[in-house]
Amino acid sequence: MEKILIIEDDADIAEIEKDYLALSGYSVDIESDGNGGLYAALNGKYDLILLDLMLPGMDGLEICRRIRDKTKVPILMVTAKVTDLDKIRGLGLGADDYIEKPFSPSVLVARVRAHIAQFRRLSENGKGENAGILTVGDITVNTAEHRVYKQGKEVELKNKEYELLVFFMTNKGLLFSREDLYVKIWGMEALGDNSTVAVHINRLREKLEDDPSAPKHITTVRGAGYRFL
Repeated sequence: MEKILIIEDDADIAEIEKDYLALSGYSVDIESDGNGGLYAALNGKYDLILLDLMLPGMDGLEICRRIRDKTKVPILMVTAKVTDLDKIRGLGLGADDYIEKPFSPSVLVARVRAHIAQFRRLSENGKGENAGILTVGDITVNTAEHRVYKQGKEVELKNKEYELLVFFMTNKGLLFSREDLYVKIWGMEALGDNSTVAVHINRLREKLEDDPSAPKHITTVRGAGYRFL
């Protein structure tokens, strides 16, 4: 049975999340403060973490950073307070996506299921027949080891940054809209905020382009989407 950790200080919200996830077949643990949540996340074996942004003891952004330093487990931030800056910071620290309160419990379950499935596929692809070396220009990906190199120097990417890069490199030259990429990488359609895609692409450009303001690899086709060259 897949295990979910909820780090949420609002007991009512946490219990609603737990009830719906349990009804969908998940095993669920709840932690109500930041320090306890971080300890559980680092010492338990979870398939996904639902992480509130505003928590006593330690905020969600710091928890996200510390979790991501140790594990690639999917992190879905659940919060009522999401500014563009919060979103950029959270995704930059390794959160896979956001869901904003108030939310439909059925949407929450669907997004949890999609993130777990996407993470499992990514892990299996790294071990299967498609594992190998991808190279485009000065960028190389070792899919067996989940390692990325630019001009021979290793570059650290977060979960979704890595998935986006591999998808782009295996579909070099093809044009994809933001909506296309959200479906392909996040595994969801019309269930989330696809501006998340733009944040991850900007992060990739910062890490892989010589000049992120004038990208040569991840190019924008105005009004249409993105293409990898």
